[in-house]
Amino acid sequence: MKLKEYEAKEILQKAGISIPRGILVRKGDDFPVSTDIREAAVKAQVEVAGRGKAGGILMANNAMIKETAEKLFRATIKGVPVDEILIEEKLQIQHEYYLSITIDRSKKAPVILFTTEGGVDIEEVAEKNPDTIRKATIYPLLSNVPGYTLRYLLNGAPKEIGQIIQKLYSVFMSRDALLAEINPLVMTPDGLYAADAKLILDDNALTRQGIKENRDLSEREREAAAHGFSFVELDGNIGVIGNGAGLTMATVDLINRTGGRPANFLDVGGGADRIRVAHAVRLLGSMPDVTVIIVNLLGGITRCDEVAAGIIEADVNQKIIVRLAGTNEAEGKILLSSKGYPMPDTMEEAITAAVEAAS
Repeated sequence: MKLKEYEAKEILQKAGISIPRGILVRKGDDFPVSTDIREAAVKAQVEVAGRGKAGGILMANNAMIKETAEKLFRATIKGVPVDEILIEEKLQIQHEYYLSITIDRSKKAPVILFTTEGGVDIEEVAEKNPDTIRKATIYPLLSNVPGYTLRYLLNGAPKEIGQIIQKLYSVFMSRDALLAEINPLVMTPDGLYAADAKLILDDNALTRQGIKENRDLSEREREAAAHGFSFVELDGNIGVIGNGAGLTMATVDLINRTGGRPANFLDVGGGADRIRVAHAVRLLGSMPDVTVIIVNLLGGITRCDEVAAGIIEADVNQKIIVRLAGTNEAEGKILLSSKGYPMPDTMEEAITAAVEAAS
């Protein structure tokens, strides 16, 4: 789950990393602007990439702070409305650095990235001058970043940044983060500050972190979670229902390879009963772009007759193509046949039929 900038900065500040002076203003609230902020960065708190280039960060002097904030409240940033604004004191920047910690999935360990070329164009730096970005893998059994690793990363940069790296690593580990980023980390006459910050937490650890709701979920993803199945929205027009992550992913992949466009990943899980299957089919039926649904299930602890009953009960408008095999397969096919559902014998045939129907 992505945290908003002000939430991430509050965590960094508690860990001992300096952040600019600032206040948070919400739409509809009174405007308690401190008069001693002479020059301010007025920053929309929206979870989109490229916020600054999209007009989500504006500069203003003291007299124009309120007017600038009201302008942002009326705006949308990449289609996202602005409900919260962070007003921060403008820093006297002497130099910008980039610092982040993420997961190197190939090594199954955190990796630290640091460069003296920080700022909004870090992607361009990574593309054109990749050698300027130094990387170091830290195995998670280590509670601190070793000194020799810090020396390698800094490579002549101010040694004070080493303390920031240690503190950010502590945040990364203690918060179950997938990404902890400071961009830019800026040097000012008063020292180092996190001018911007990003934290993405592992969804699987939200309960441990005391977070009750995953704000990143769409309404359909919330509905899926409430009914006990895994669901991810994609951008196609072929709805996909499977049981087991491997079978469902293979279905999605084969649709792509056959020239179709999957609209989702939906794994009803093992032992799915009639009610759960009906909820799954109705969920896909509510997606406006879905024109055909493929149900691809292998019955082990899942009973094919229960699956068939759920499909029939859902009663959606889209064409449903079903491939069933396994426990109570004959009973399930009899139920579906009585209602006219097409049932190809193989996974490949079912997917080909779905792609043809969708096109």
